[in-house]
Amino acid sequence: MILMFGDVHGSFEHVLPVVKHEKPCAIIFLGDLQAQRPLEIELAEVMELTEVFYIHGNHDSDSKADHDNLFNSAIADRNLHGRVVEIDGIRVAGLGGIFREKIWWPDPVDANPNHDSYDALSQHLNTEVVYHKISSQKSDMQLRKHKTSIFHDVWLNLYGQHADILVTHEAPSCHPHGFKIIDLLAKSMKVKYSFHGHHHDRLNYSAHENALGFSAHGVGFRGVTDMFGGMIVAGGEDEHRIYRQEKV
Repeated sequence: MILMFGDVHGSFEHVLPVVKHEKPCAIIFLGDLQAQRPLEIELAEVMELTEVFYIHGNHDSDSKADHDNLFNSAIADRNLHGRVVEIDGIRVAGLGGIFREKIWWPDPVDANPNHDSYDALSQHLNTEVVYHKISSQKSDMQLRKHKTSIFHDVWLNLYGQHADILVTHEAPSCHPHGFKIIDLLAKSMKVKYSFHGHHHDRLNYSAHENALGFSAHGVGFRGVTDMFGGMIVAGGEDEHRIYRQEKV
């Protein structure tokens, strides 16, 4: 069994008790970890009991510490972003980060990206520095920030590969703030299940399943869900968020 952990935002206290009780073969964090220490230290006890994987969220580049404790950790190779990994016989694909207008805002889905790749952005910012349009400090800050942006080349590389599960930080279109481009990716990969974090809610997407062609699930703030969409731990804001959506 694989367990999906919603945004933890620096608080990992609930992880070890859940792992001890449920005994999963692996756990996957759905972004916005914001580890206060290098991730391998933060999760040392957990890693003695199960495999740990993750994707990054938008807040994982908020500060240098947020960035370094994740992207420069000793288990940085456990980031599923932009690839498909077999975990206990299950093929899991990952797409971390969020869409940002300065990079790529795929609404409509055929909208062209402003920067096709992270390397293209880096080259653009280097040119801006050379011509004194921005400072090297600002360039570095932008590069760190956009480490958690979704670039078109990463999405395109995943498109058409095969996976059983797709984990993303952004939501598919069944969420009020989701994206059809996530639907297209999931369909192209023929996934059976998708899981996302980011919105700190767990809305009921069952009415969308036939149209989507896969079973989609949001995992709430510090919530935990199994690989079939079953709730293990309710998210801390689930009830409030559902109530708010019903009132809209």
